[in-house]
Amino acid sequence: MRRRAFIAAIGGSAIAWPHGVGAQSSNRMRRIGMLFFVSSTDQDQQTRSSALLKALEQLGWTDGGNVRVDTRSAAGDVDRLWALARELVSLAPDVIFCATSATLTALREETQTIPIVFAGVSDPVGQGFVANLAHPGGNLTGFTAFDSAMGSKWLELLKQTVPAIARVTFIFNPKTGPTTKRSCV
Repeated sequence: MRRRAFIAAIGGSAIAWPHGVGAQSSNRMRRIGMLFFVSSTDQDQQTRSSALLKALEQLGWTDGGNVRVDTRSAAGDVDRLWALARELVSLAPDVIFCATSATLTALREETQTIPIVFAGVSDPVGQGFVANLAHPGGNLTGFTAFDSAMGSKWLELLKQTVPAIARVTFIFNPKTGPTTKRSCV
């Protein structure tokens, strides 16, 4: 049940964890990093950020009060994404939140110790991010709204809706895929 609470708060519980197990109270300000691939003006990103901050407030954590939230947005630039991941990790946050396979890939390359909570990763097991969803292992955990088996169901539904359809195109950007590794040249 602790893991579910952790995921529901998108990392907020990770910061609250020492207090929950009776650790000595620390006056140290906690840090949360957030890395987004899209622009900071993107509506989805703003919604995710707001949801995280609201969940944290419900747990007693206020940005600028007892926690500092460092947000970075790559505005769709892959090279910038990798630089921002490195920068965010160098700040040594207590936990990092990300919302796509591309951001998770960049962060995973930069740290194996800082806890990373992800959302919006379509197939974290199939992409090799976690061992399985029940016990992800390592420093990565999160949730997905997609099941990879749904892809074939979507095609099946499309064929039922438009029986005359003969071709379907799938658009994929290999620069932002989960196996992309940027050269450090």
